[in-house]
Amino acid sequence: MKKRLPKFKSDKALTEFVERDLSDYIDRDNLSRVTFEFAPKSKVVNLRISEGLLSAVKALSKRRGMPYQRFIRETLEQSVKRNGTKG
Repeated sequence: MKKRLPKFKSDKALTEFVERDLSDYIDRDNLSRVTFEFAPKSKVVNLRISEGLLSAVKALSKRRGMPYQRFIRETLEQSVKRNGTKG
């Protein structure tokens, strides 16, 4: 069983921690996918959806470990890419 990562009180403490061998803490089985968003978000969209759909979206985003608004945006981006349109 791998050790749990400690909580850090400062960026300096985190930097010092990650500069050493982390094999006691991290292995292939406990890694998770991370996506980074680099494009600036400059437009706001208001959208009305049913309570049931919002609940489902929130549950899926929670399972994926991300905020539900980011989940919605990522889902829209994937759909646009799948359909051959640039966003």
